[in-house]
Amino acid sequence: QVQLVESGGGLVQPGGSLRFSCAASGSALMFYAVDWYRQAPGKQRDFVAGITSLGRTNYEDPVKGRFTISRDNAKNTVYLQMNSLKPEDTAVYYCNAHITNLGHNYWGQGTQVTVSS
Repeated sequence: QVQLVESGGGLVQPGGSLRFSCAASGSALMFYAVDWYRQAPGKQRDFVAGITSLGRTNYEDPVKGRFTISRDNAKNTVYLQMNSLKPEDTAVYYCNAHITNLGHNYWGQGTQVTVSS
């Protein structure tokens, strides 16, 4: 069992930056692929960025060049650095750790980001 705790959300002005952390306990996060999702009010939860257990990354087009996902296995934590934030980035952000072929799939509780002047 993996427990995930996100932190780093808040209110930021357009053009600003935030860094999310997704800290794991209960198991070594290094064996998991970790993704970040976001859900805006009234919308579905959408994939934002992901990092495999080997460190390969991928991003959805709206955040390419602005967001960076990384992992620190020694700290059992995955990060999402978000730069040049836009109002449309406003959402609750969730991290998800999974090992697909073992059926392991865990979610954090979510952290709110509001981008507004």
